[in-house]
Amino acid sequence: MIKVIIIGSGNVAQHLIKAFDKNKKIEVVQVFSRQKEAVAHLLDSPKITDNFNDLKDADLYVIAVSDDAIAAVSSQLPFENRLVVHTSGSVSLEALDKKNRNGIFYPLQTFSKKAEVDFSKIPICLESEKETDFEFLKKVAELISQKVYKINSGQRKSLHVAAVFVNNFVNQLYQMGNEICIENDVPFDVLKPLIQETANKVMTLSPKDAQTGPAIRNDQKTIAAHLDFLKDENQKNIYKILTQSIQNNGKKL
Repeated sequence: MIKVIIIGSGNVAQHLIKAFDKNKKIEVVQVFSRQKEAVAHLLDSPKITDNFNDLKDADLYVIAVSDDAIAAVSSQLPFENRLVVHTSGSVSLEALDKKNRNGIFYPLQTFSKKAEVDFSKIPICLESEKETDFEFLKKVAELISQKVYKINSGQRKSLHVAAVFVNNFVNQLYQMGNEICIENDVPFDVLKPLIQETANKVMTLSPKDAQTGPAIRNDQKTIAAHLDFLKDENQKNIYKILTQSIQNNGKKL
């Protein structure tokens, strides 16, 4: 039985608790949370602590806190030479305190407390200082996911930046589309099949090959009509920037 302690109580921490708890070869022996009530629905109260000095022995300590807090949390751990990892996509391995053996256990996915996920389909990116620790992390990751990758800090940083484009920025465009629908008394649900089909396309086509619309066709009449329709300057500017980006990309074909 692999004993794991999770430090944190946010979205990533809670989904990891659930994923580990489903596997009979892993035991979440303890969770550190400054707000015990945040994870009280997932664990029995004796397994929750808000005191670093009360942390038990474990095979793996997973720091799943905000990026800015990782270094401070790792420095407060009251032990040495144990395997400690963090789950961030953008924080380097060097942020972890050197008194312990360090690694990365980065699940590349967007997490919300209210949305269940199938962890077996989530890519987990691993990195460690020692090869033996990497093999152990790989063993743990493969117990909860079918997609495990050895990714160094530089590669992980590029993945995180790319993820912001394909996830956060795309979602902001959904929000802007939703605002346009609301302003014109049109249900956003009408767009959902289009959103789904666009997502499905990039599973079999490259994003460049999947691109359609007035920008790639250089349909200046439609583009001008859209810009004339948009009254919000922010929406108009983003429309112009993305149109130009698509057209620039098309010229490289």
